[in-house]
Amino acid sequence: MAISAKRPDGPVLLRMPDSASDAELVERAVGGDRWSREVMYRRHAGYLLGLSTRLLANRGDAEEIVQDAFIAGFEKLATLRDPAALRVWLGQIVVNLVRHRLRRLRLLRVLGLDRGADDATLEALAAPGLHPEASAELALLDRALGRLRADLRIAWMLRHVEGLELTEAATVCGCSLATLKRRLVEADVVVRAHVLPLALPTEVTT
Repeated sequence: MAISAKRPDGPVLLRMPDSASDAELVERAVGGDRWSREVMYRRHAGYLLGLSTRLLANRGDAEEIVQDAFIAGFEKLATLRDPAALRVWLGQIVVNLVRHRLRRLRLLRVLGLDRGADDATLEALAAPGLHPEASAELALLDRALGRLRADLRIAWMLRHVEGLELTEAATVCGCSLATLKRRLVEADVVVRAHVLPLALPTEVTT
């Protein structure tokens, strides 16, 4: 809810603390409060940057995606049905932008116009001092994921790298639970064919 103070010519909106809920921030932002948008950005930008960086394996591309996601999100903020689910909604926007970016990059590679080496692969993001064998397995996994089409890569990463539950991963992907499961099975076939003896999850639970 908005906090206000009275004065002779009407109410004056006051800044709410950074601890204000996402629903409160959305309400005020829709009403034109720029400060609430700044708080939303500070609260969620780090999460979204980490998500897009891991999905794209490139920091520069990820930063662009996050900026574009907030621009698009703020423009469509009034359409958000559940303001309390702001983070998930922003995640959906990021994933949709990532999907389009991955498809474009795949086309560029086919045309011989590759952007160059990625700087945020799973191997590159691994903790310092990782055992060489584990590092080599991550490198294999990076190459396997690079073979997947965008929707399969995103589904697999959300489930097995980001650790999202199936229903949440389906929501972020913008697809049904059944579709998500089919994508995970299809992605696993490709990943397992190229990453051995790396231990990978084998089940897709209902």
